[in-house]
Amino acid sequence: MEPTGKQQVRRLFAKQGVLRSRELEAQGITRAVLARCVEDGVLVRVARGLYARADHTPSENHVLVQVAKRVPDAVFCLLTALRFHDLTTQSPHEVWIALAESARKPHLDYPKLRVARFSRAALAAGVEQHRVEGVTIRVYSAAKTVADCFKYRNKVGIDVVVEALRDFTRKHRGGANELARHARVCRVTRVMQPYLDAIA
Repeated sequence: MEPTGKQQVRRLFAKQGVLRSRELEAQGITRAVLARCVEDGVLVRVARGLYARADHTPSENHVLVQVAKRVPDAVFCLLTALRFHDLTTQSPHEVWIALAESARKPHLDYPKLRVARFSRAALAAGVEQHRVEGVTIRVYSAAKTVADCFKYRNKVGIDVVVEALRDFTRKHRGGANELARHARVCRVTRVMQPYLDAIA
């Protein structure tokens, strides 16, 4: 018969692929039980304070799950959001997150983070929630991401921005109104218009 602590751990991980140690402790899982589960091969430690089932198969967005668990206020943005929406051929080696201007910068041993500071209106606009490995992650919509990239074109590169706009207009044919709305939020309507005209 399996010890009760391990049974409870298995139940908790049946719902989510990755959990923080503090979430487990809040459910009554002691550090001793957690250590025993790792020792017995039930769980693996995937990052500091983060655990997954030993048989858990990471998705291509596993690193986003890790960041979402450890920086819950973050919204994935710019190059990371472009990659999530398949609007770029770039493979960023950093995870780009948006935080409020006043938020403290998180320090993770892994992965490397690139933090963009957004105003309150820009931070709240266009946020989508997606379930990845049983964990809710927050990512800007494709249209908001393209508008954000125009705003931060000096950071991401204008060639990346133009590629993203071209891919967006091809994949989201009915997305012109949403793109225009987010361009207004980001105050890039006039900057974006010549590029829209060029690919029309």
